[in-house]
Amino acid sequence: MLSSLKSHEEGDQEHHRHSNPLHPNPQHGLISPSAPVRQLLVSSAELVHRGDLPAARHTASLLLATASPYGDSTDRLVHQFARALSLRVDPLFPSVDAASPEALQSSYLSFNQITPFLRFAHLTANQAILEAVDGHRQVHILDFDTSHGLQWPPLLQAISERSDPNNPPSIRITGTGRNLDVLRRTGDRLQTFADSLGLRFEFHPLLFPSTTGDHFTSSSLRLHPGEILTVNCVLFLHNLLQDGSSRDLRAFLQAVRAMNPAVVTVAEREANHNAPIFLQRFMEALDYYTAVFESLEATLPPTSRERAAVEQVWLGREIEDVVAREGEVRRERHERFDRWETLMRGAGFTNLPLSPFALSQARLLLRLHYPSEGYQLHTVRDSFFLGWQNKPLFSVSSWH
Repeated sequence: MLSSLKSHEEGDQEHHRHSNPLHPNPQHGLISPSAPVRQLLVSSAELVHRGDLPAARHTASLLLATASPYGDSTDRLVHQFARALSLRVDPLFPSVDAASPEALQSSYLSFNQITPFLRFAHLTANQAILEAVDGHRQVHILDFDTSHGLQWPPLLQAISERSDPNNPPSIRITGTGRNLDVLRRTGDRLQTFADSLGLRFEFHPLLFPSTTGDHFTSSSLRLHPGEILTVNCVLFLHNLLQDGSSRDLRAFLQAVRAMNPAVVTVAEREANHNAPIFLQRFMEALDYYTAVFESLEATLPPTSRERAAVEQVWLGREIEDVVAREGEVRRERHERFDRWETLMRGAGFTNLPLSPFALSQARLLLRLHYPSEGYQLHTVRDSFFLGWQNKPLFSVSSWH
């Protein structure tokens, strides 16, 4: 499947961590502009936490004037966090959400190409699906938050390569999302690609609420007798969490469990960005995105435009959401694997070990496309974790 991934993508493009109690709380007027930018950033977040918004606004403005979005990884990281803090204390501050759909799509595609994280999640989930549907003639994939459908061409090609060209299996994808036009365009591209492989293929777009699972039932789907069902939740489940509640997520998982899928694939960021206390969430996010920015620093040259777009638009949007937003408008509620494991088991699912072949593919992906020794792949409790140095950043698991 790795060759399929390469050929298509090159063508298409602890629960809540506490803040450090040893860090001094800065007093208003005593913050030096010459202080190291990271220390100044934490000081600004502490001011927000204490409710001293004028001082926080002043400190954030110092950071924006000091930390260049084109400097080293620390400067670039601090700049993005300073923007998020500025938005939190001043709702009129320009938001990354104002970026054009074209800019968002371009940064997403670049994120897929220049980092291994999405490709690792897609490749590993696809292998689990491929093994679950092996030998079945009718396959239905229910994909949550399909977006541009980058995950599916490699899987379609892998299925085609192991099928009888005179009698190919029937593949149906129900792709969910919040934008029907994007889903339809994705479906058209996948249909064209499947036709080129000689596969029998259908794509059904399904609008799905962004913040609640209350309206999802099997009646929303076109389930056919005799087909094998797989459910794909790559970077999706965190969208169903709310402040202090996992009720909607539990209801969603129970609805999925009732459909008895052959496999449910789950990929999430290995981070706790859902702490109810702002400063805890800020420090966790700062730690997490420090590792992400350092990985980009080691992977790409300083002049990379693609990296700048990823950091300022795609990752900047995530950082902005975690730091600047509260309540129902906050989408990026990442949790660590322990949390997802508890929720999945609570809904009646059992962890399916990912295969040795899936592990060898993931390692080959890193070796061929991302040769930096900083990327680390580990297996823990039958699930895969990809990180930078000793910091896990993404997890992938499969369930039945």
